[in-house]
Amino acid sequence: MTLHDPALRASDADRDRVAAVLGEALATGRLTSLEHADRLDSAYRATTVGELVPLTRDLPDVATPVTGPDIGHQQVAAVFSKVVRGGRWIAGRHTSLRAAFGALIVDLSDAVLPGREITLDVSASFAKLIVRVPPNAHVIDEVGALFAKRHISGGSGAQNGPVIRVTGKTTFGKVVVSREKTDWNLPGAP
Repeated sequence: MTLHDPALRASDADRDRVAAVLGEALATGRLTSLEHADRLDSAYRATTVGELVPLTRDLPDVATPVTGPDIGHQQVAAVFSKVVRGGRWIAGRHTSLRAAFGALIVDLSDAVLPGREITLDVSASFAKLIVRVPPNAHVIDEVGALFAKRHISGGSGAQNGPVIRVTGKTTFGKVVVSREKTDWNLPGAP
C-alpha cells in the first residue's frame, strides 16, 4: 500500500483501504484471525497515515475491491433464543441488533470498532437486549420505548473515544446499554 506524507492525518477512506488489504490477507491465509483483528483495530485507531503504513507493509496490495467481511453493515439477532456476542469481533459501522421473544447480549468492550462513530439500531419486542460499550465510548441515546424498560447510560466518555449512536425502539421489552460489566448468565441480570 502506497501512502505519501506519514504526518498527514488519515481519513476514513485511508483506513478503509487498509481494512480491504487486511481482509484480503485474512481470506487468503496470510493473516490469522487474531492478527487480522489486532491490525484492523490498529487501523481504525490510527490518526496519521504513518500509523497505517506498517500494518500492510508485509502484505500485497489489493488492486480490486475485496469481497471479504462487510465492515459497513452487520446484523446480530436472537429470536426465541438467547444469543451472546462478545470477545474479539468486528462490529459494523451500522449494526442491527434484533431480539424477539428471547435475549440478545452484545459486548463491544473488546470488539474492533470500524471508525470513530458506529450506529447500533436496536429492536426488542417481548425480549431483553443488553449492550456493553467500551469504557471510553460516548453514547448518544435515540431509542424509543412503548410499554418497555429502557436504560441507556454512557455519557460523554473520553475525548478521543468512539461515538456509539443507539437508535431504534423497544416494545414490551427491555433495552440496557451501559459500560458496567454484569454477570449476564444470572437470571436477575439487567
